[in-house]
Amino acid sequence: MLRNATRDDHAAAENQDYLVALLAGRLSPEGYGAMVAQNHFVHAALDRVSRALADDPVAAPFVLPELYREEASARDLEMILGPGWRTAIEPSAPTLALVARIDRTAAWPGGYVAHHYTRYLGDLSGGQFIRRELRRIYGYGQDGGADAYRFDAVGSIPRFRKEYRARLDALPVDEDERRRIVQEARLAFRLTTEVLAGLGRAVLAEPAA
Repeated sequence: MLRNATRDDHAAAENQDYLVALLAGRLSPEGYGAMVAQNHFVHAALDRVSRALADDPVAAPFVLPELYREEASARDLEMILGPGWRTAIEPSAPTLALVARIDRTAAWPGGYVAHHYTRYLGDLSGGQFIRRELRRIYGYGQDGGADAYRFDAVGSIPRFRKEYRARLDALPVDEDERRRIVQEARLAFRLTTEVLAGLGRAVLAEPAA
């Protein structure tokens, strides 16, 4: 249900001008860092809600510390922007809207699962291609720059994805809640697309280096 319902939303996010320019190698490291910065705020929110829901029967199967990305994106920002990165970044308006929505799911475990799926299944799947391209374009190695797409702790990614899908199928929720989760996942994709669109307006409007 999630895959089929979000297919078009996923495609809309992937085809944003910002990502097209990034993967074509047309952005400076700082231009790429602008996305890492926005993702860092999202990662922090997901990690925060995850810890708050650790004992919830619906959310607990998806409280997976091996997926936490806040520290990984911090390492990336250190590499890209330097040691003063914390004072050099701020969330955009679309990012604030997405973070606020994630924070609200601390009171709705099904919503947390929807945002967890939207962020981490994408990073575990298409994110591996993005990581390879980032390493090719910018030369990032094992010491930061693209660590947010490294999931060494999960082991085999195909096996992990299969287990993750089984966890989704086993969610102890009724049909109405399933539909609510699907709609929240669609909203999560749309909010993510707005973040990317904002990055496109900000970064692509800058004079070429």
